Amino acid sequence: MAYSNNIQNPETQVPQTPDMNDRDFINDVLSTEKYIASSYNIAMNEASHEALYNDISSIFQETQTCQRNLFNLMFKKGWYSFEAADQQTLTQSHQQFTGYMSQLPSGGMLQ
Repeated sequence: MAYSNNIQNPETQVPQTPDMNDRDFINDVLSTEKYIASSYNIAMNEASHEALYNDISSIFQETQTCQRNLFNLMFKKGWYSFEAADQQTLTQSHQQFTGYMSQLPSGGMLQ
């Protein structure tokens, strides 16, 4: 038996037809939510009026929550998977990040 580095739930089967199935619809909505969240992020960065910024920020947060819920649903149904990182890769990334942090003023703490 080959070891798999994938982290994934058992896949919920969907019909393999030319028509869109549940997985296709959810994936389409998830992609749309990601695009919308990115657009709201840009709008927040460019909002000069505080009340407008707060309104966009609130909508952005709702969009992020919706996106996360869709992602969780896809992962639960086995339609989204991850490749597990090995310990050596994690250690190297941690050391690299620690090196970057030590180069920042105040040891990485923003004032």
